Amino acid sequence: MNDPAVSITLIGLLLTMAIAVYRAAAGPTVFDRILAANAFGTQTVLLIAVSGFHSGRPEWLDLAVVYALMNFIGVIAVCKFARYGSLADDSRRADDDSPSVAK
Repeated sequence: MNDPAVSITLIGLLLTMAIAVYRAAAGPTVFDRILAANAFGTQTVLLIAVSGFHSGRPEWLDLAVVYALMNFIGVIAVCKFARYGSLADDSRRADDDSPSVAK
């Protein structure tokens, strides 16, 4: 399969991934960098899926789904670490202004 539309899509994905890397490096806040890393992960999933389509290997979609799940869990962990300073202990949660769950 040597479709020019797929090749153009791959080039476009690589360009947007480069923009996401720049945003991750130059982001003014930590959360901008986290968002850029999440965007890069999502674009990587698309790159794996399109590359699998381009090479005629549909089993790459399984890899793309696994990578998407790892990206999601990783972003949640980094956000929790950025907010609470720890992945295991969120004792600061009681000090936040967020509403608590009634027991």
